[in-house]
Amino acid sequence: MRRYSTLARCRAAGSRLRQAVQMPLPKRPRIRISFDIDDTLACQLHHCAVEQSRLPACVHRWLGEPLRCGTRSLTRELRRQGCSIWVYTSSGRTPSYIRRWLMLYGIRVDGVVNSVLHNHALTAHGLSNTPSKFPPAFGIDLHVDDSEGVQLEGDDHGFRVVVVHPEDERWAQKVLDAVAIVQAQLDWQQMLRPKEPAQQRLEVFSS
Repeated sequence: MRRYSTLARCRAAGSRLRQAVQMPLPKRPRIRISFDIDDTLACQLHHCAVEQSRLPACVHRWLGEPLRCGTRSLTRELRRQGCSIWVYTSSGRTPSYIRRWLMLYGIRVDGVVNSVLHNHALTAHGLSNTPSKFPPAFGIDLHVDDSEGVQLEGDDHGFRVVVVHPEDERWAQKVLDAVAIVQAQLDWQQMLRPKEPAQQRLEVFSS
């Protein structure tokens, strides 16, 4: 009888060990990235090439504006990497307008921040030295903008900004490089989080 009791305990311990080994690893943090509009996604024709559309030009003049060339392929790649895509503009464009404009090019966004929402967020955070954008209020990990001033604000207020100029033809790759750096930083932060004490894990296997 003692032999069978010992065997049962060994099997139970082995079962718990297999369950522990098979436990899924912590998910990688999902990066939330936001894009400015003026001179970032919507550029003047003489500044950069624009995306082609199957819709007539008159439709775009009525419903939207030119979209920077490379935006569609960039957003597809960001989606493939599991990023959440937002638009953050200091203009008064409404979220419905922005979503409709981007949908004309087959681009879906997860969130939109305009000047109204931005001002509400600054008030809620009690910021006196108000930055023109404040991505941390919306859980945004990386903001893409054409303004060097926004990057300086990021240095002052602790948020990440990658600057892409309208004339930069490699702007999409610059964004992807910045996303890779942010992902590495978030992975490192996740590794440094306190883990379950080893003694507690040993007690689980030995109990």
